[in-house]
Order: sequence, then structure tokens, then C-alpha cells
Amino acid sequence: VQLQASGGGLVQAGGSLRLSCVASRSARSLDEMGWYRQAPGKQRELVARVFSVGGTDYADSVKGRFTISRVNSRNTVYLQMNGLKPEDTGVYYCNVVTMTVPPANYWGQGTQVTVSS
Repeated sequence: VQLQASGGGLVQAGGSLRLSCVASRSARSLDEMGWYRQAPGKQRELVARVFSVGGTDYADSVKGRFTISRVNSRNTVYLQMNGLKPEDTGVYYCNVVTMTVPPANYWGQGTQVTVSS
């Protein structure tokens, strides 16, 4: 599965960005679709993910500010980021997990998000 992420950029604190990730495979074959991020000198961490059955999972640090959604007809997952903070700065990676047995994990190329104070 190939993933094409877009939507990163430079924004001031308090601003908003929307990330998009398009999968080369039908989203109906994907269990999880999500976003992870990696800040300089830190490990990659989960930001948010959405499951094929509709449930979502968010990092505590983004709850109430970020919203993840998926549109299966477009094979796309979105991350709407509002109220951005400097600590949200990092490279954001799209991730999908297939419904195959065993499941397979795929990563996008990453998109930079920089929040200035």
C-alpha cells in the first residue's frame, strides 16, 4: 500500500492545519488509518487513529483539539488540527493497518508541521 500525505506547513500558535493521506488501496480493506508524529530527538508517537468500525483513539495531548476522520470512498484519512501549539511541531506520518491475517503495517513519507510561538 502506498500512502501520499499532504497538508503540513508552518503556522502560528493557535492556528489550524488539515493533513490528508490518500491510500493506493481501497480503504475498505484497511482496519486502522492514523497519524503518528516524531519531534526532533523524540520517538515516534501516536497522534490519532480511526478504525474501520468507526471508533477513534487520540493521544491525551491532542484530545479536544484534533479530529481524525476517514472517507472510504476517497481512500483518505484526514487530521484536522486546531489550536496548534509549538509542542505539536514534528514530522507527521500517515499509517495504515490492513485487515489481512496477519495484518500489515504501512507508512507514508511524512509531512512537516511547524508551529511557531
